[in-house]
Amino acid sequence: MHLSWLGQTALKIQTKHLDQDVLALIDPYRPPSGDFPRSFTPTIALFSRGREGQATLSGTPLVVDTLGEFELKEVMITAFPGEGSGLIFKIVAEGISLVHLGRLAKKIDPAALEKIGAIDILCLPAGNGANYLPLPDAVDLVTALEPRVVIPLAYHSPNDTGAKPLKDWLHELGVQPKLTDQKIIIKKKDLPADEMQVWVLEKT
Repeated sequence: MHLSWLGQTALKIQTKHLDQDVLALIDPYRPPSGDFPRSFTPTIALFSRGREGQATLSGTPLVVDTLGEFELKEVMITAFPGEGSGLIFKIVAEGISLVHLGRLAKKIDPAALEKIGAIDILCLPAGNGANYLPLPDAVDLVTALEPRVVIPLAYHSPNDTGAKPLKDWLHELGVQPKLTDQKIIIKKKDLPADEMQVWVLEKT
């Protein structure tokens, strides 16, 4: 499984089905300016807060923007209720479970967290500010979900200058990243077994 961060809460997930590449995009958006790609040809597109401001999608992807369970090319997706009308996604592929908390700005109900179950990787907004989770709430969610790996999203970047720097979130969490790269390649056997780690994706 290959992971890349495209800015804000947009995440690109690449996996394989037989000999075919499978590309899943979460929250692909169209910024007002900058060099962010404005069109994609994904296999799967997931929207945690509706499709307003989305990037152009070519082809005929499976679009997930409602609650429910979905499957395509051995990628299992469950969309849980998040904050307000927002969605939380749990994606299982190649034996790895990944949860993306979407554009969460407030803590969610503990009962909703219980439905998510055990996870390997947690991707969550870490930029604080008006549009994203306050830092203490983000840390509380990490503690409640107990992932093996945490990947922060939506921190300060050229396309999201209103978010706070990643160092603020890392300080609040009290850990330092074990891995930092523009693309992270993950195999089930490489996931940490004994302690939670923070892996940082730099914006591509």
